[in-house]
Amino acid sequence: MGLRVLAAMSGGVDSATAAARAVDAGHEVTGVHLALSQNPQSYRTGARGCCTLEDARDARRAADVIGIPFYVWDMAERFRQDVVEDFVAEYAAGRTPNPCLRCNEKIKFAAVLDRALALGFDAVCTGHYARIDGKGALKRAADGGKDQSYVLAVLTRDQIARALFPLGDTPKAGVRAEARRRGLLVADKPDSHDVCFIADGDTRGFLASRLGPAPGQIADQDGTVLGEHDGAYGFTVGQRKGLRVDRPAQDGRPRYVLGIEPVTRTVTVGPASGLEVSEITARRPVWTGCAPPRRPVECHVQLRAHGEVHRCVARLGEDADLLIRLRQPARAVASGQAAVLYDGDTVLGSGTISAAR
Repeated sequence: MGLRVLAAMSGGVDSATAAARAVDAGHEVTGVHLALSQNPQSYRTGARGCCTLEDARDARRAADVIGIPFYVWDMAERFRQDVVEDFVAEYAAGRTPNPCLRCNEKIKFAAVLDRALALGFDAVCTGHYARIDGKGALKRAADGGKDQSYVLAVLTRDQIARALFPLGDTPKAGVRAEARRRGLLVADKPDSHDVCFIADGDTRGFLASRLGPAPGQIADQDGTVLGEHDGAYGFTVGQRKGLRVDRPAQDGRPRYVLGIEPVTRTVTVGPASGLEVSEITARRPVWTGCAPPRRPVECHVQLRAHGEVHRCVARLGEDADLLIRLRQPARAVASGQAAVLYDGDTVLGSGTISAAR
């Protein structure tokens, strides 16, 4: 007997095909599009967003082709508070957030799932590229290039138990071909990119409009002032371009952002070697593939979306933070990003990076 499934339909090819597959699996499916902007014209358009008026129309047409009921849910205020304002606050604090990860956590698998369960649905279906195994563990997608397990690793085990990811076993090219066979007009719609709520893609300009000017200094590791800036929020660890430093390094090599101090508004720059870290602390760990470990665990960690994985030893600290020691140093580890632990393709858990050294 099938489940009552709420299919989150963004207006793209992935969520539409996922909804169709849920129907084929015998589930009773209802489509829902999330209206995330109080002013949709301010979000990305031209098939580059995921929550515009254009996307809502595409989602409705896909639901009609599939033959399922369709609704639009207004999540604009929740999205503003939990994703947009969090994004701004994190940059103001000298960290580098991942808004897609936060949207999955706070919107798609908290607000939406809670409402779905209250309405009598059994599960939420999305077009994410990830798998759930027979034991309820989150795993990487078969298509490694499209894998989204990293941005889903903030989900709890209970949330994963109520989730369906029908596309996890299929390459993206296969999903597009299937969408064409099904007559879905979004089959060739380009994937969304960048941050959906920054219409022109200018993150620094967006933050400046929210936070205003906050001048400070750009300094070398020894404290030598090399230049000035209008806002430390316009920089991120590992950044090389746009540093606005006129004085070349003594060795002639490029400088990178090594650290951001929000209180003094100082941006520290230095050589690439200064980016190397071997120890990472991550707060608010979530364990999806195992119980909180009582002893150190040998595993791998991924430190940014679509980033490489690193061998490591992970353990819980006395204050319940996640402590990660890398077997080989990693570069440009930014506070605010997620550290996701893997055992092979299986997600063990994740935490938000708070310190790296």
